[in-house]
Amino acid sequence: METTQSLSLSELRDRQKDFSHRPGDHVVTWLLQCWDSGASSLELEGKESKQLGSLSREGGIDKAIGKGAPALSLWRRLLSGMKERYPFKEDVIYCPGKQTTMERGIQDLRELAMLEGIYDDLDQKQLSKDPDEVRCT
Repeated sequence: METTQSLSLSELRDRQKDFSHRPGDHVVTWLLQCWDSGASSLELEGKESKQLGSLSREGGIDKAIGKGAPALSLWRRLLSGMKERYPFKEDVIYCPGKQTTMERGIQDLRELAMLEGIYDDLDQKQLSKDPDEVRCT
Protein backbone atom coordinates (compact mmCIF):
# COMPACT_ATOMS: atom_id res chain seq x y z
CA MET A 1 0.00 0.00 0.00
CA GLU A 2 1.36 3.39 -0.99
CA THR A 3 1.01 6.37 1.31
CA THR A 4 1.09 9.97 0.21
CA GLN A 5 2.56 12.61 2.46
CA SER A 6 1.04 16.08 2.35
CA LEU A 7 3.27 18.97 1.40
CA SER A 8 3.74 22.01 3.59
CA LEU A 9 2.72 25.44 2.33
CA SER A 10 6.37 26.41 1.72
CA GLU A 11 6.95 23.15 -0.21
CA LEU A 12 3.89 23.91 -2.33
CA ARG A 13 5.22 27.42 -3.04
CA ASP A 14 8.55 25.90 -4.14
CA ARG A 15 6.71 23.49 -6.44
CA GLN A 16 4.67 26.37 -7.82
CA LYS A 17 7.91 28.13 -8.81
CA ASP A 18 9.25 24.92 -10.38
CA PHE A 19 6.15 24.25 -12.48
CA SER A 20 4.76 27.68 -13.40
CA HIS A 21 4.30 28.55 -17.06
CA ARG A 22 6.70 31.33 -17.98
CA PRO A 23 5.31 34.18 -20.08
CA GLY A 24 6.24 33.79 -23.73
CA ASP A 25 6.72 30.00 -23.61
CA HIS A 26 4.38 27.89 -25.71
CA VAL A 27 2.12 25.62 -23.67
CA VAL A 28 3.82 22.53 -25.16
CA THR A 29 7.24 23.89 -24.20
CA TRP A 30 5.94 24.49 -20.66
CA LEU A 31 4.62 20.92 -20.40
CA LEU A 32 7.97 19.53 -21.49
CA GLN A 33 9.69 21.68 -18.86
CA CYS A 34 7.27 20.29 -16.25
CA TRP A 35 8.14 16.75 -17.31
CA ASP A 36 11.86 17.51 -17.15
CA SER A 37 11.38 19.04 -13.68
CA GLY A 38 9.78 15.86 -12.30
CA ALA A 39 6.02 16.46 -12.54
CA SER A 40 5.50 12.71 -12.97
CA SER A 41 6.99 11.94 -9.57
CA LEU A 42 5.05 14.57 -7.60
CA GLU A 43 1.86 13.07 -6.16
CA LEU A 44 -0.75 15.62 -5.09
CA GLU A 45 -4.19 15.43 -3.59
CA GLY A 46 -6.89 17.73 -5.00
CA LYS A 47 -6.61 20.30 -2.20
CA GLU A 48 -2.83 20.50 -2.64
CA SER A 49 -3.08 20.93 -6.38
CA LYS A 50 -5.58 23.77 -5.86
CA GLN A 51 -3.09 25.48 -3.53
CA LEU A 52 -0.53 25.55 -6.34
CA GLY A 53 -2.57 28.36 -7.86
CA SER A 54 -2.30 29.26 -11.51
CA LEU A 55 0.47 27.10 -12.95
CA SER A 56 -0.53 27.30 -16.60
CA ARG A 57 -1.84 30.88 -16.63
CA GLU A 58 -4.94 29.48 -18.39
CA GLY A 59 -8.05 29.19 -16.25
CA GLY A 60 -9.39 26.07 -17.95
CA ILE A 61 -6.19 24.11 -17.41
CA ASP A 62 -5.68 25.35 -13.83
CA LYS A 63 -9.26 24.49 -12.89
CA ALA A 64 -8.83 20.94 -14.20
CA ILE A 65 -5.49 20.53 -12.36
CA GLY A 66 -7.29 21.12 -9.05
CA LYS A 67 -10.13 18.67 -9.74
CA GLY A 68 -10.54 15.42 -7.87
CA ALA A 69 -9.63 14.43 -4.36
CA PRO A 70 -7.52 11.29 -4.92
CA ALA A 71 -3.77 11.59 -5.09
CA LEU A 72 -2.55 11.82 -8.68
CA SER A 73 0.77 12.82 -10.15
CA LEU A 74 1.04 16.45 -11.14
CA TRP A 75 1.91 15.16 -14.61
CA ARG A 76 -1.40 13.32 -14.94
CA ARG A 77 -3.23 16.40 -13.67
CA LEU A 78 -1.43 18.59 -16.24
CA LEU A 79 -2.27 16.25 -19.12
CA SER A 80 -5.89 15.99 -17.99
CA GLY A 81 -6.08 19.78 -17.76
CA MET A 82 -4.68 20.16 -21.27
CA LYS A 83 -7.16 17.65 -22.68
CA GLU A 84 -10.02 19.42 -20.95
CA ARG A 85 -8.96 22.88 -22.14
CA TYR A 86 -7.97 21.71 -25.62
CA PRO A 87 -10.16 18.66 -26.38
CA PHE A 88 -8.64 18.11 -29.83
CA LYS A 89 -4.99 18.06 -30.82
CA GLU A 90 -5.81 20.51 -33.61
CA ASP A 91 -6.82 23.06 -30.94
CA VAL A 92 -3.16 23.43 -29.90
CA ILE A 93 -1.36 25.49 -32.50
CA TYR A 94 2.31 24.59 -32.39
CA CYS A 95 4.79 25.60 -35.08
CA PRO A 96 8.41 24.64 -34.41
CA GLY A 97 10.90 27.36 -35.21
CA LYS A 98 13.84 27.17 -37.56
CA GLN A 99 16.21 24.44 -36.45
CA THR A 100 19.61 26.08 -36.48
CA THR A 101 21.34 23.68 -34.08
CA MET A 102 21.17 19.99 -33.26
CA GLU A 103 19.97 20.88 -29.73
CA ARG A 104 17.12 23.01 -31.12
CA GLY A 105 16.12 20.19 -33.48
CA ILE A 106 16.02 17.69 -30.61
CA GLN A 107 14.00 20.13 -28.50
CA ASP A 108 11.49 20.58 -31.34
CA LEU A 109 11.14 16.80 -31.73
CA ARG A 110 10.57 16.39 -27.99
CA GLU A 111 7.91 19.12 -28.09
CA LEU A 112 6.18 17.46 -31.06
CA ALA A 113 6.25 14.14 -29.17
CA MET A 114 4.81 15.95 -26.15
CA LEU A 115 1.91 17.17 -28.28
CA GLU A 116 1.29 13.58 -29.45
CA GLY A 117 1.50 12.25 -25.89
CA ILE A 118 -1.09 14.68 -24.53
CA TYR A 119 -3.77 13.05 -26.62
CA ASP A 120 -2.91 9.42 -25.85
CA ASP A 121 -5.35 7.57 -23.61
CA LEU A 122 -4.15 8.31 -20.06
CA ASP A 123 -5.61 5.03 -18.78
CA GLN A 124 -3.75 2.75 -21.19
CA LYS A 125 -1.01 1.19 -19.08
CA GLN A 126 1.13 0.05 -22.03
CA LEU A 127 1.51 3.56 -23.42
CA SER A 128 4.45 5.48 -22.03
CA LYS A 129 3.77 8.86 -20.49
CA ASP A 130 7.42 9.79 -21.06
CA PRO A 131 7.62 12.25 -23.98
CA ASP A 132 11.04 10.80 -24.90
CA GLU A 133 9.36 7.44 -25.57
CA VAL A 134 6.33 8.66 -27.55
CA ARG A 135 6.32 7.66 -31.20
CA CYS A 136 6.45 10.77 -33.33
CA THR A 137 6.79 11.08 -37.09
